[in-house]
Formats: sequence, C-alpha cells, structure tokens
Amino acid sequence: MKLGVVSDTHDNLDLVEAAVEFFEDEGAEAVIHCGDVVAPFSAQPFDAGFDFYYVRGNNDGEWALRSTVESFGTYLGHCGALGFDGVPVAAYHGTNAVLRDALVDCGDYDYVLHGHTHERAVEDRDGSVRVNPGGLPIPDADDAFHVATIDTERDGTDAVEHHRLE
Repeated sequence: MKLGVVSDTHDNLDLVEAAVEFFEDEGAEAVIHCGDVVAPFSAQPFDAGFDFYYVRGNNDGEWALRSTVESFGTYLGHCGALGFDGVPVAAYHGTNAVLRDALVDCGDYDYVLHGHTHERAVEDRDGSVRVNPGGLPIPDADDAFHVATIDTERDGTDAVEHHRLE
C-alpha cells in the first residue's frame, strides 16, 4: 500500500492542489496530513480518490476545520495511531520535540509522521522511522515544497521517498 504524507501547507492552495494531484498520480490509497492546513478551504481539495487523515497543527486556528475534514476524512485531533496493512503508524504535528521523540522511542510504531519544522527528515531509531515530509518553504528549513510517500510493502527507511513539488 502506498501512503502519502504532507504537512505545513499553510493555506497555499497551489501547493495543496499539487500534492493532491501527485498523490492521485502515484496511486496513494491513504494520505496523512501532519497539520497546519490552517483554514477549511485549503483542506477541501484533499476530498479526493484516497482516504484522508488529519492531525491538528499549531497554526490551525479555525475550529470549522474539524467539521470540514470530517465531511470526507478522519480528523485525529492532536495525535493519532493508525494501521495500514498491519504497519503501525503514529501521526503528530510535532510541536513538542519531547512528545515526538517519545512516540519514536517507545517502539510501538514502525513510522512516526510529523511536520512543524518544514524540514524533510527520515531517521531510523531501532526500527521506528521518524518521517517529516517537509512543508511550505521557510527560512532555515527546506527551500522547496516536498511531500513523502511510504510503501508499506517495504521496510524501514527504504520504504520512504521524498518528492519535490513545484
């Protein structure tokens, strides 16, 4: 199964639409957004040909975002535990590094997905892989927008790919 991972789109509708188109073209069966969509209008394009999961980010100020996501997907709140093809996955925005690292270090998840820093990352810690897809380019982080895919039929960091989107 192919999973799409995206984060920190911050109401940039062009990037949101590019991510949705990419995930559809890649045949993603599920997409996890790790927070900071910000407003409901920029969540709506994720009502597409895949299952959608969303965790709340620190810049998601509109409470209507929850009902918008729930109209077509799954709103996980601040953190969520998921499973895809028997592969346990945690999703969290990543605002608190101690909590993020605890999710990775507990060993309960094959993948811990997060955003917040806008910086791509893949790190294997004793069989639990931390994945940050990146986000909207900001100073001192990535200089371009990236998303990630995870192939649940592969293992560890070999299953993760980052993709630069224009």
